Amino acid sequence: MILAGLVLLAVGASDLVRQFVPRRWIGFLIAAITLVVIGTIGDALVWAFVAIVAGVLWVWAMPESRRSAAGFWPAVALAVVCIAAVLWLGERTGAGLLTPVWRVDSPIGPVSFDLVVLTFGAAVFLLESGNRIVRSALSAESAWRPVERASVHTASDGEDGTQPAARPSDGFQGGRLIGPLERILVLVLTLVGAYALLAAMLAAKGIVRFPEISRDGETGARAEYFLVGSLVSWVVALGAAFLVWWCALS
Repeated sequence: MILAGLVLLAVGASDLVRQFVPRRWIGFLIAAITLVVIGTIGDALVWAFVAIVAGVLWVWAMPESRRSAAGFWPAVALAVVCIAAVLWLGERTGAGLLTPVWRVDSPIGPVSFDLVVLTFGAAVFLLESGNRIVRSALSAESAWRPVERASVHTASDGEDGTQPAARPSDGFQGGRLIGPLERILVLVLTLVGAYALLAAMLAAKGIVRFPEISRDGETGARAEYFLVGSLVSWVVALGAAFLVWWCALS
């Protein structure tokens, strides 16, 4: 179980570093040290190095500057690795160096160190890596994407008849924030069994998006973009929640 948690943490941390850290080598170094520390404390140092290798392979397979040649398959391979790690290793009884003092209780009973690492790794993974998987799925399906306001040609716009295109900073880019928050909420609501709230949240998203989708016209491009992106995001979040839930009850 701890291997799955470390792998998810390595992948999630690598994508967060690529997205938000200016000096990436420092971010990658801190992430690697964090994994080594967790592996040392949890008596899983070998699995920590395996997770670091998995993070490196993820960065290579899911580049940000160009479309991934592997498409959506790295995400599938990651899911297979995590499930295989849970089935193969299972849950250990101890917490490494923390065994004498480790005690975390929950409504379903004591929580192991491995389960905490898995839950934390899943949460980190759902932040930016979930966005990257959604973008990869949309690219693989060649789905329509929203574009910035392009230059509009009119006869009264000056000598060249164009208006300057709007910059990305001219409007609020909420999708990058909404997606991670949505996935974290799906994870939390699923784990606590609040399925009615989960269904209401997912339905509310469709209601909010309905006016935009209703103006789609005959192509159905916006509806397709919304459905593909939302369904992939929900599947990723529900898959992570199911993995944690399965380990908690096993």
